[in-house]
Amino acid sequence: MSPCLCGDPETTETQRHWGQEDTMRQPKVRIPAQGLDLKDQVISINRVTKVVKGGKNLSFAALVVVGDEGGHVGFGTGKAREVPLAIKKGIESAKKNLIRVPLINNTLPHQLIGQYGAGRVLVKPASEGTGVIAGGAVRAVMQAVGVRDVRTKVLGSTNPHNVVRATFDALLRMKDPIELARLRGKQVEEM
Repeated sequence: MSPCLCGDPETTETQRHWGQEDTMRQPKVRIPAQGLDLKDQVISINRVTKVVKGGKNLSFAALVVVGDEGGHVGFGTGKAREVPLAIKKGIESAKKNLIRVPLINNTLPHQLIGQYGAGRVLVKPASEGTGVIAGGAVRAVMQAVGVRDVRTKVLGSTNPHNVVRATFDALLRMKDPIELARLRGKQVEEM
């Protein structure tokens, strides 16, 4: 694979094409889950089987999102022989992957399209009173992060795992207007 001429020199052209560049990298500062009042929500439970010599081994894979409805959200997956154990593992995994999302008046700062694999999610800020206009997996993430007014559209793959990761890609790339104004040496109102 040839390195891509634009962006990160470590990202190959194939990775950039499929949306697998390093945008889902963990945030530099790890957010501890202890001080937060996190609520969990199960997005999907999938029954999976592994064929072995003696037959088939049944297990369950759970995709879970946790959030404090105040700008912190995380997602995780868990796999176990029983559903409650898979959900518990998913919650523990989600608590380790928390991110902070900048919010303005219970909505997002700006429009963005998040990508992961074949999944693409458009997230748009909305005026007060609009509500959360989102489908399944995106709705769960938006409610967990504490967004009250937003419009979203799943553009590519509707696979819950890809949709959640694409939504997180968009949320990770959200720019905080206060931080942006500080970097540019301007007031927030000027921007």
